[in-house]
Amino acid sequence: MPDRIEQGQLNIDAGLFEFINQQALPGTHVDKEVFWQGFEQICADLIPQNKALLAKRKQLQQQIDDYHRQHQQLDAAHYKSFLQDTGYLQPQPDDSQISTADVDAEIAIMAGPQLVVPINNARYALNAANARWGSLYDAAYGTDVIPETDGAEKGGAYNPVRGQKVVAWARAWLDTIAPLAAGSHQQAVAYDIRSGQLVVTLSDGNTSNLKDPSGYTGYRGHISQPCAILLKHNQLHAEIQFDKDHPIGKTDPAGVKDILLESALTTIMDCEDSVAAVDGEDKTLVYKNWLGLMRGDLSTEISKGGETRIRGMHPDREYIRPTGERISLPGRSLMLVRNVGHLMTNSAILYKGEEIPEGIMDGVITSLIAKHDLLSLGRYKNSLTGSVYIVKPKMHGPEEVAFTSTLFARIESLLGLKSNTLKMGIMDEERRTSVNLKACIASARERVIFINTGFLDRTGDEIHTSMLAGAFAPKAELKTMAWIQAYEKANVAAGLESGLSGKAQIGKGMWPIPDHMADMMKAKIGHPEAGANTAWVPSPTAATLHVLHYHQCDVFARQQQLAAEKFDGLDEILQIPLLSTDTTLSAGQIQQELDNNVQGILGYVVRWVHQGIGCSKVPDINNVGLMEDRATLRISSQHIANWLHHGILSREQVQASLEKMARLVDKQNEGDPEYIPMTPDTANAIAFQAAAELIFEGCNQPSGYTEPVLHKKRLEMKQRLAD
Repeated sequence: MPDRIEQGQLNIDAGLFEFINQQALPGTHVDKEVFWQGFEQICADLIPQNKALLAKRKQLQQQIDDYHRQHQQLDAAHYKSFLQDTGYLQPQPDDSQISTADVDAEIAIMAGPQLVVPINNARYALNAANARWGSLYDAAYGTDVIPETDGAEKGGAYNPVRGQKVVAWARAWLDTIAPLAAGSHQQAVAYDIRSGQLVVTLSDGNTSNLKDPSGYTGYRGHISQPCAILLKHNQLHAEIQFDKDHPIGKTDPAGVKDILLESALTTIMDCEDSVAAVDGEDKTLVYKNWLGLMRGDLSTEISKGGETRIRGMHPDREYIRPTGERISLPGRSLMLVRNVGHLMTNSAILYKGEEIPEGIMDGVITSLIAKHDLLSLGRYKNSLTGSVYIVKPKMHGPEEVAFTSTLFARIESLLGLKSNTLKMGIMDEERRTSVNLKACIASARERVIFINTGFLDRTGDEIHTSMLAGAFAPKAELKTMAWIQAYEKANVAAGLESGLSGKAQIGKGMWPIPDHMADMMKAKIGHPEAGANTAWVPSPTAATLHVLHYHQCDVFARQQQLAAEKFDGLDEILQIPLLSTDTTLSAGQIQQELDNNVQGILGYVVRWVHQGIGCSKVPDINNVGLMEDRATLRISSQHIANWLHHGILSREQVQASLEKMARLVDKQNEGDPEYIPMTPDTANAIAFQAAAELIFEGCNQPSGYTEPVLHKKRLEMKQRLAD
């Protein structure tokens, strides 16, 4: 078979062409010729618009750079007026109320954790899809939420001391999820269903109903001796499981073997920041996995303890209501797909000999594949309301959001979908979007189902946008300054003013340290309390723990309170977080900041470029594992570029740090048999050269993005491996 196929003015990777024709199109009622002709027409009409939007980004950045060259001392009012005059800052719309319809409950009226996983890793994708339900006992036993003190070490074999502490901790949470009218679940010795009510017998012989009897919603097994009792609180389900023959259940007074929590309500299957997909081969794998998820037949082999088994997608869960009718609850997380933004192109498809924008390609192909779900062609249903949820990253301002809405409308027409079937998640991670967020929402008012905040990409863009304004504060300080606090608060305020509550998700960012769950439990309650009805977590276990915060806090009640507090925050957001003029950094502080940034860059880039791993737990300079994707890389490379530009660092210092940290990163990864080291010959290590280019050419990268360099170097690495 030839490597590429000509189809009109399109030139398509042969493997991708075959996949679309033989797997993605059949059953969708879309004719092959109509599809490819329509795809070509979308390219002809929208690629020029895409290019014009990117040119406007560049033009605005040039104007901002010129402004900072001319104004060494920043006057806030004058600067704001300048941004308005250039069109960077646009007037607030009179009405930004969304009118999105046909939104699934998990997005509209439920609040809970959200996973983000690289879609090209089938195992990760399946784990996330199946993370709708998680064991609270397992989550507590295997993490540091239960301290390893007083004989409660995790160790190898099961530790009954730790087990008892887990049970006590979990039962205490039942008092939040399903409080009793009298007494505590800590005292429970039996759970029975009598006359359609849950009756709990306590250790003193007394009985109690639930404080809110409607919290009991069903059971599994026989009513006289159920194997599970289903509870509901704050729209979230929990399941108490019973088995007196189970190793845990037989030691429990009530025979409870576990508590299962509805955990990751939604999952973003990511084609973007957590994925290294640079050509037709890579993109075909991305799309194949998305098809497997939409059809419910994605599977992978798992080897454990010398045994190999097949892991697939979990079925729905069946229960019997107190009234006797049978009900079914989703067994899988509701899946969204994150497409690529407007910047990158990909060689998988060419139009008139040029790579087409990857965002256009993702939009057309992931929507085509999602039609399998809309037509119920697979084993399970994803959206019960007939919607496709596409998260769109890295959009700059309302014009780019409007362009995405235009693209979606064209795709709907091509695929024969009802208008506004394709819903849009707007990632508020670029400065021009933050300061125009309500206008962005209004530009897609019939499609919006999601907005969120993300410190890393947002900070990377903050630095690049104001690169010439001065030297930025150290990274740790950036998180505490007025601009970021206002950004986080204004995002929620804009979402609530735009009517997202009860219709869409207002999201918060990732907890990056998967092994520090005790700290997460202390910190991440702040997200629902801030009015966010979803927030990102790094693992299914983290989802099972973080969902407890949504039992603690009724997010929708909190949103009603916050809606009365009008907040704009624009002036604070426009405060550029520069290093204070009365702050002098010591040589040691500068070196520490540099080494920390360089180690993080190299630790991520070496896996991306050498191994094609777009997201993983990367050890930091102190060997603490952090969940990293390209957003981390953007902030670190831009921060060093900024300090280089303003003379805080020298090129020689950075080069020396690169060499030193490369040796450290190689040592940290020496246990990985697939790892390709950078040392001793860093001059020929493609990942090392990629990291250096990201730093030394950081000022020249479009919006400070890392993708152009990473893609170029990954393609170079793939060619070297092929040779």
